[in-house]
Amino acid sequence: MLSPDQARIHSFKVVPSLPEPLEPLLKIARNLWWSWNPDAIELFIRVDADLWRSTRHNPVRMLGSCSQSRLEELASDESFLSAMRRVEELLDDHVNDEGWFARKNPDAKDACIAYFSAEFGLTECLQVYSGGLGILAGDHLKAASELALPLVGVGLLYRNGYFQQYLNADGWQQEFYPELDFTNLPIRPVHDDSGEQLVVEVDLPGRVLHIAIWEVKVGRIRLFLLDTNLPENEPDDRGITSQLYGGDMELRIKQEIVLGIGGVRALTKMGIDPTVLHMNEGHAAFLALEHIRMLIAEHDMSFDEARQAAASMHLFTTHTPVPAGIDRFPPEMIQRYFKNYHASLRLDMEGLLALGRENVANKNEFFSMAVLAIRTADAANGVSKLHGKVSREMWGNIWPRVPTEEVPIGHVTNGVHARTWLSPDLIWLYDRYLPRNWKEKPHDQTVWESVKQIPDEELWRVHEHRRQRLVHWVRRAHREQIERRGASSMEIDAVDELFDHNALTIGFARRFATYKRANLLFRDPHRLMKILCDKDRPVQLVIAGKAHPADTQGKELIRQIVHFARENGASRRVVFIENYNMHVARYMVQGCDVWLNTPRRGMEASGTSGMKAALNGVLNCSILDGWWDEAWIKDTGWAIGRGEAYTNYDYQDQVESHSLYDLLEKHLVPLYYNRDDNGLPREWVTWMKNCMMAMAPVYNTNRMVYEYTQNYYLPSHHRSRNLMSDKLRNAAELAHYVGHLRGHWGGIRVENIEANTTKPLGVRQPLEVSADVKLNELSPESVRVQIYYGTLDTEGRIQDGKSVDMKHVEHLGEGRHRYQGEVSVDNSGKHGLAVRVIPGDPALATPFVPGLISWDVAPAPSKAGAAVGASA
Repeated sequence: MLSPDQARIHSFKVVPSLPEPLEPLLKIARNLWWSWNPDAIELFIRVDADLWRSTRHNPVRMLGSCSQSRLEELASDESFLSAMRRVEELLDDHVNDEGWFARKNPDAKDACIAYFSAEFGLTECLQVYSGGLGILAGDHLKAASELALPLVGVGLLYRNGYFQQYLNADGWQQEFYPELDFTNLPIRPVHDDSGEQLVVEVDLPGRVLHIAIWEVKVGRIRLFLLDTNLPENEPDDRGITSQLYGGDMELRIKQEIVLGIGGVRALTKMGIDPTVLHMNEGHAAFLALEHIRMLIAEHDMSFDEARQAAASMHLFTTHTPVPAGIDRFPPEMIQRYFKNYHASLRLDMEGLLALGRENVANKNEFFSMAVLAIRTADAANGVSKLHGKVSREMWGNIWPRVPTEEVPIGHVTNGVHARTWLSPDLIWLYDRYLPRNWKEKPHDQTVWESVKQIPDEELWRVHEHRRQRLVHWVRRAHREQIERRGASSMEIDAVDELFDHNALTIGFARRFATYKRANLLFRDPHRLMKILCDKDRPVQLVIAGKAHPADTQGKELIRQIVHFARENGASRRVVFIENYNMHVARYMVQGCDVWLNTPRRGMEASGTSGMKAALNGVLNCSILDGWWDEAWIKDTGWAIGRGEAYTNYDYQDQVESHSLYDLLEKHLVPLYYNRDDNGLPREWVTWMKNCMMAMAPVYNTNRMVYEYTQNYYLPSHHRSRNLMSDKLRNAAELAHYVGHLRGHWGGIRVENIEANTTKPLGVRQPLEVSADVKLNELSPESVRVQIYYGTLDTEGRIQDGKSVDMKHVEHLGEGRHRYQGEVSVDNSGKHGLAVRVIPGDPALATPFVPGLISWDVAPAPSKAGAAVGASA
């Protein structure tokens, strides 16, 4: 190997040389639209099936490696050329169609959404993803393309991607990091008018970092990836974008500066002016600082004014249900990296550090990227209904004294991109029996009702074929694995006996973090072996997943599973597939019968692998966590437990493992093997149809992106246009209003609440309430006074409270005002009420501004609660 320090190396680029009739092939190959179009994939397979597989489904590399004689042969094959032209027309139609967004939102023609994510999982040949977060981001872009959203993506181009996994002879995970060859990937450098690759700069301590911009086409969506591997940079800095989730905290902060600050500067340099900036997890939160800095520089305004304007454009999506999963940096690290930056924000260093603290007064608190995102965004959401609740509890300290259910963090439940994950033979079946528009409207419930029309025999035949395909692939993959480990010829020959084409097949594939409990099924080996090795009703397990390189506990879980298979005579029934990626996932979610998920409840933000399985008619068996907590309904799959909470983890594992075994023994296995005279498991097939009809229209990214558009993107776009108008005058006025409130809020007092609560109240009978409120120098128009009421729990706390505004009825003098209102309740029992004051300007994104809420802090006991009966 010759290195640049040994000799001067002159680089040049070689691109595929295709005969002129085949030139559209390269156009198709360079747009990842092909990754969810079966006709396009079939076209590449026709070029050279073996080469397609050996290049890991990379059409650019395949075309560059294909023999010239084969290309010439295809150039004269009219059947192939006709198929190619048909695929090219489909691509052109997709890219050029006006699309849903423009037709439905003519008042948002200037909208532009910038979607920032640390990883994007689009296809297995572009390894810039690790798992669920990246796959979700990739599916988000694909759905945005299908809905024709004016959206661009921003991420990092990792030279080594995420690690590749293999196991040693003992079953212990090993990692290696192959280098991506950008010239043979479906990516292109972004050039300026002179033909040079566009480069932006960010400051690091004592030096300038240069960042190159690359582009990936995802249908009509442009994804821009940032790369620091440039000769102008210092050797260590060239490696900033080398590995995803590798290195230490120092590398992580540099990557996040590149993503957030560098990403905004890249968009600016390309002339892209977003009206919405979406932070997919906290990795990109530094974008908020850069956006604020730019507004200050352009409009000569204060930090608070610029933040008010910028926040109207920012959306933060959290995917993490535990604080430990958030990137947090020591204060001294932030000081070192931002010592020359904070002045451009018109903040001192302490002001900057406070943006990343839950408790702004705690100077020792680490700087949290999630807190920074929350404090600089007008909108935030979790990724499932349960995760939204968990997030409101987790981040409630940022809004002190705001009831948990009112903490302004919503939710949009994740989804998966249907056509990426559906098996081609099931797509063909859907084409026959579903309405023609099912591909364009996968979120339309009426489309999926036609699943009932699919004959049971045809659906089961397709599924059996997919299971057989899975079994063949498992055997091939396992043989390759054990050959690399130096297995004996006897072990290699035994692979032919691995798995049964007809046995109930359970899949488990996810990151091997301890909270996901991959070992829950293995807690009682004897009981599990009886289930697996039943002669008449066998069960088999295919397992895959990676542990983080630093997670020795996760690696030990993998090793334990491998040893279980070896030591219990279960090697024919249990197999671990190495190097879990999108290719492995497709085989599993399409070919398994059951998808297993066993996290500790509350620790799975959403989970999407089960959604992919459900789209394919694979039944889920899962803890009620993440998406399954809201998705599970009778006869569509199985729930392990009923959402119980435990404080003793060992006891929880014991209870829930027994529940899982009971489900397998008494429900799953009997249902699967209950066959009619024709050998058809009709009840199982009915459940498959129930699953597809219930899950497919809801848990897909077209529905998800539609919800983001309606609930967040469009409101943010219109609100930001309003606040940004007239040189940001409205934003400045709103910032001054909030500042005025902060200056006088300490003088607010809720006094003298009057309500007749001494006798029981009838259901729906109005209860009149009045309150005297001291506002001092604040005007009644600047605030809202509300009654907050609801059912009382055994400790006297209001549960699931509601609020109603009170009317200002009288000036009492000396800054005191009287308000009146009334409440009524729809159910009997013990209820309570309180009176509060919150900001009143409707221009605010939410009335809950951190620190601006005042309550009647010490109500008399007789006024705290009222009994409500069936009648007065």
